[in-house]
Amino acid sequence: MNYFEFFEIPVSFFPDEADLKRRFLQNSKRFHPDYFTLESDEKQGHALELSTFNNEAYQTLADFDRRTKYILDLHGILKEEGKNEIPQEFLLEMMDINEAIMELEFGFDQNIFDTATNQVVELEASLYEEVKPTLENYRNETAQPGVLEPVREFFFKRRYLLRIKENLDRFAPASTEAH
Repeated sequence: MNYFEFFEIPVSFFPDEADLKRRFLQNSKRFHPDYFTLESDEKQGHALELSTFNNEAYQTLADFDRRTKYILDLHGILKEEGKNEIPQEFLLEMMDINEAIMELEFGFDQNIFDTATNQVVELEASLYEEVKPTLENYRNETAQPGVLEPVREFFFKRRYLLRIKENLDRFAPASTEAH
């Protein structure tokens, strides 16, 4: 049973968050191990499994990145870790930003930091806008083969940008110390 089936909600990149939380809380009460203390070890174990599954399912579906990965995994679109390729043209676009990060390693420069940070934010927004119609209009029941390919590409580009943001964040405290 997948997480969406468990919560009895449709597969969606944008599930109703209030409904998801409500279902999670209902399941939390329903499967809480404390309600099964007088039951057999087997029933206690099963309740613990369901409680754990409920928590894992909620943590995954409540987070956009984890939910996106989960949906792609459900459809077998992701390859083994390290075997998913990021398009070469995207990596070429990233060269300037990566060079800026290397410059920051040799010495902090607020202008370089701000420019690189703004480029990443703008690129992330642009990538999202490109895939937004696919994400919003996705219907698992009627999805055609290949419809999730742009989402897969977006997912890996976004992960790459998140790593760049983490690298830039290493320099953020230096910007406040410089003043």
